[in-house]
Amino acid sequence: MKVIKLKPLSICETNSYLVISDRNNAVLIDAPADADYILSEAETFGCTIKKIFLTHGHFDHVGAVADLVEKTGCEVYIHVMDKPKLSDESSMLASHFRSRGHKVYNGEVKLFTENDILTLDELEFDVLETPGHTSGSVCFICGTSMFSGDTLFARSIGRTDMPDGNYEAMKKSLAKIADLGGDLTVYPGHMGITTLDTEKKYNPYLREYTGGGF
Repeated sequence: MKVIKLKPLSICETNSYLVISDRNNAVLIDAPADADYILSEAETFGCTIKKIFLTHGHFDHVGAVADLVEKTGCEVYIHVMDKPKLSDESSMLASHFRSRGHKVYNGEVKLFTENDILTLDELEFDVLETPGHTSGSVCFICGTSMFSGDTLFARSIGRTDMPDGNYEAMKKSLAKIADLGGDLTVYPGHMGITTLDTEKKYNPYLREYTGGGF
């Protein structure tokens, strides 16, 4: 497995990642904007995007989905609770941020919950439901990598003060993440790559659940 971090995209400087299998097929984790750039990077790294896994349904994570599906025919996966955001500018928060360059998506979607394992070739992604930023926010865990979307950032967490956010749900999600074993590499939806051990030690929001205090 190879993980490629793409440059931050959209007005929110959102991260996305190519996760490449041994057969050079790829899962794209989130699709913020600029489908042509994403496809050019896939070509550069010699892979074919087969599936898009979405950590949640905000415009800065789904804005390029429609174009990518049109250009590649790839499959789209999102948690059942966030599916409505794909086709509604208001609930995806595009209107809230006066965003341009995104598109709503009304095509076929594959839904999942925490009981599902998503696969591509030899890659297996466990779904960890982590509501708080949105009701359908998730983290994907593949091997020693965790794609944390807008739940966990380096030294911070995602906002809960926007529509469909819930701080009490976020606290339960953080407790769930803090209980994970292994020093996972954390690939977040914004800012830099970190590790779970680092965040357990230094992230003030996560330390509450690891005995570290604030």
